[in-house]
Amino acid sequence: MTFIILDLLRNAFSDPHTNEFPARHVPKSIADFLAAVGRGEAELIPPVEMPPHARGRITNDWETCTGCRQCIKVCPPQAITFDEKRKKIHIHVARCIWCAQCNDICPVGAMTMSDEFMLAAADKTDESLRVGPPEDWVPPEKPARKKKA
Repeated sequence: MTFIILDLLRNAFSDPHTNEFPARHVPKSIADFLAAVGRGEAELIPPVEMPPHARGRITNDWETCTGCRQCIKVCPPQAITFDEKRKKIHIHVARCIWCAQCNDICPVGAMTMSDEFMLAAADKTDESLRVGPPEDWVPPEKPARKKKA
């Protein structure tokens, strides 16, 4: 019981580790509030700075990615799919549970967790919630293999 009280007191007088709601008061409509922020009529409460090694949005280095599909095999919510045409993966952020298993298994280190964590969209199929190669991305040509003499 003493430990619980000590923890309670320690936490009561320490800085928060989570973000406050981005507005001083809860607005009637979040969409209207965000539109007002875009027009400069309202202000957001800034988020808490991300600690080192925090798990944010997954990023992928498309030049380094070999398309080995190891990340797909270990993804618990099946948030990663493979684009056969481009031979690259697509990450569906709305399904991701931020476990970072895909980062751990990537043999070439192409996948990392960024410090971007404010990922909200009204539609789960929004393009901002998909991590994939840019539309104009073209895979580099493979060098020709030398024939053995």
